[in-house]
Amino acid sequence: MGFIRTTPPRPVEVTAVFPELAPLARPAIRLHPRPGSPSVRDSSVGGPLLWPAREPWPHCEGADLHVDTGFRRSPTEVRLQRRLQSRWRPDDLPPAFTPEEEALKERNAAWLAERLDASPPWPAECPVPMLPVAQLFLRDIPLLRPPGQADLLQILWCPYEHEPDYKPATALFWRSAAEVGDILATPPEPYEADFPGYVPEPCVLAPEAITEYPNSLDLSPELQRMLEDWNRWQAAGADVDSSYAEYPRDFYSIHLGNAPGWKVGGWPPWGRTDPNPRYCTVCEVQMVPLLTIASREWDGGEGHSWAPQEDQAAALADSSYAGQKPTQPTGVEVGSTDNMQIYVCPASPEHPHTDLIQ
Repeated sequence: MGFIRTTPPRPVEVTAVFPELAPLARPAIRLHPRPGSPSVRDSSVGGPLLWPAREPWPHCEGADLHVDTGFRRSPTEVRLQRRLQSRWRPDDLPPAFTPEEEALKERNAAWLAERLDASPPWPAECPVPMLPVAQLFLRDIPLLRPPGQADLLQILWCPYEHEPDYKPATALFWRSAAEVGDILATPPEPYEADFPGYVPEPCVLAPEAITEYPNSLDLSPELQRMLEDWNRWQAAGADVDSSYAEYPRDFYSIHLGNAPGWKVGGWPPWGRTDPNPRYCTVCEVQMVPLLTIASREWDGGEGHSWAPQEDQAAALADSSYAGQKPTQPTGVEVGSTDNMQIYVCPASPEHPHTDLIQ
């Protein structure tokens, strides 16, 4: 953890205005992923995993459920194109690959040709190697509640959307880092991805503990009406712009409720649907959010109030150059710039997890 990111204080202390919300506070850890070169011993997004050499790498067996978008690029090609885009400026000539990138491109082309010339079955009909999404060590993310002696969480996904929900299939592994002996040096990669947004960029993390309050949709009708009472905000002396007088609940939703971005714990980011509780398929306990996989670290416009203090200049500049989006350091995009929520059973984290796009 070599850098720091700090969420600015909220413009209003929400429990000073609405003490009724205090019992609903939840701890969360914003991960603040930023492009880097994590090792297998680091917590990361899209980085290499501390994976035992003798343990089979997870593959997606649901090829019959894959949605074919016609996208035909390998993860290596996706990352190379991002590197090129990161050096592009509107007034410049198109940048060229460096010699090292050219060599990588040639090796990738040779690898693809070998795969495509291989004997049947066609690669797309074979089990597809999954891609690393996140690796989180308990020492960095103490909010994790692993089973037994585990101190490491690893999450992978298939780089294809699956019918009928049109989302990548996910796999979750808890393990003890001390029990990993020989490490798998060269994990298999899929020969293509369904969409570049399912190829995470390697990112290091700057975990930050915060306190969250529910998305307004998670509140009771009574509490929702309370948020909509402009007189209540004024009586508490809250410094809220009068432009919110007609819809003060929007101020809460944008600035005070659940934080955007990659995070562990906290409250779900509803929006695509109304709140949709998830229940454990084994013990029927209501599941809790484990990890939010976000398409954006913060929203544009007023939503940049969630941008860390160290990133405020970049947020205000709102750079739109390809590959230069400070809100999307991971390159991940799920759904229509939505979030994927991973849920686990609070009684037994080893029970099957579930996921939901919001």
